Amino acid sequence: QMSGTARHDQEMVIKAKIELSKTTDPLEKLRLQCLARGSAGIKGLARIFRIIDRDNSGTLDFNEFLRGLQYYAVMIDKEEAKQLFQTFDKDGSGTMDFDEFIVTLRPPMSKARKEVILQAFQKLDKTGDGVITIDDLRGVYNGKYHPKYLNGDWTEDQVFRAFLDNFDSPYDKDGKVTTEEFLNYYAGVSASIDTDVYFILMMKNAWKL
Repeated sequence: QMSGTARHDQEMVIKAKIELSKTTDPLEKLRLQCLARGSAGIKGLARIFRIIDRDNSGTLDFNEFLRGLQYYAVMIDKEEAKQLFQTFDKDGSGTMDFDEFIVTLRPPMSKARKEVILQAFQKLDKTGDGVITIDDLRGVYNGKYHPKYLNGDWTEDQVFRAFLDNFDSPYDKDGKVTTEEFLNYYAGVSASIDTDVYFILMMKNAWKL
C-alpha cells in the first residue's frame, strides 16, 4: 500500500539536500532541513513544539522556539531564527502561533492535492471524529498480507499500529493520527512528486478512492 512512498521519500531527501546547499532564505532552509529527514520531518518538528508548549496555549516565545529548533538539531543560527520568529510574531507580542508556522512550513500544495489527501483521511477515519485509530483501520486496511503477520511475528493489531506509526509524529507515537499529522506527512510526500495528476493517481491507487 505504501511502497511508492519509500521511493519518493528517498528522492525527496536527495532533492532537499541539494536545494539546501543553494538557499539563503531562513524559512526555506528550515523547510528543506525537515524534508531532508523524509516525509515525517515537518511532523516531527510540530510535535516537538507541542511538547515544549507546556501550557497548551498553542503559542511559543522566542526562547521556546529556539529550544525546539535546537532539540530537533536544526542548523540555523540565532539571527536567522530571530528573523523567522519575527515573521510569525505578526502582532509583535513576543509570541508566535506554531500551528500557523507549521502550515507555512509545509511545502505548498495545490487545492487538488489537499482535497485528495483529505478524502483518504475521511475514508480511514470511519468514526468521523477527526482522528484515525486502530479501530478505524479494521475493514479499511488489510493487515493480513503483511510479511510479519504471515510469518506469525505480529498480530493484526500490531500491523495496524506499525501502519499508523508511519504517519504519527516520530517523538510521540500515540497510535492516533490527526488530520494535521496526515496532512504534514503527505505534504512531505507531495514535495517529491512534480505533477498533480501523478500525485492524485498515486493517492487514489493507494487508498482505492
